[in-house]
Amino acid sequence: MEEMIREYMKALQRRYGFFNDEEIENTPKRIERFWEEWERNRDYSFTVFENSEHYDQMVVLKVPNFYSMCSHHLLPFFGKVAVGYIPQTKICGISKLARLVIKYASQPQLQENMTQQILNGLTDALDTEDVMVVVKARHLCMEMRGVKTQSPEMVTSAISGAFRRQEPREEFMRLIE
Repeated sequence: MEEMIREYMKALQRRYGFFNDEEIENTPKRIERFWEEWERNRDYSFTVFENSEHYDQMVVLKVPNFYSMCSHHLLPFFGKVAVGYIPQTKICGISKLARLVIKYASQPQLQENMTQQILNGLTDALDTEDVMVVVKARHLCMEMRGVKTQSPEMVTSAISGAFRRQEPREEFMRLIE
């Protein structure tokens, strides 16, 4: 992988004259390490517990920062995620919700897909249909190229179960403000 990256960097250098050899000497190794590190974020076990107290109210976590990469341009998008669920028979440690976000953010993809993956992952792990996810993100592919808009924020949501009803959905939205 490192050698392929080195050849690509040299092709960029020949075509656009961006770099000198000294600047990019260790870049291929750094890029390879980045991908290896990033991929490791996707490997974790989602531990659940029995809902022994029969807690049946909304659980919400606001993840203040996530980072991902647009699969169309391999440029970053980043922002905030809010995840909520209403427990049935299982609950999880709150850090598991954040790790689930990190897991799905750690691959090139579309924001819409990531939003749905988070919902599906939580639905499967906790065996509940009552899940809502809202993702707000800035996309550098829009800021650096194409329309070159300044700080656009794309908002996506994925909703299932009880959150399809207005009252729980509005409560969730109030909690994440």
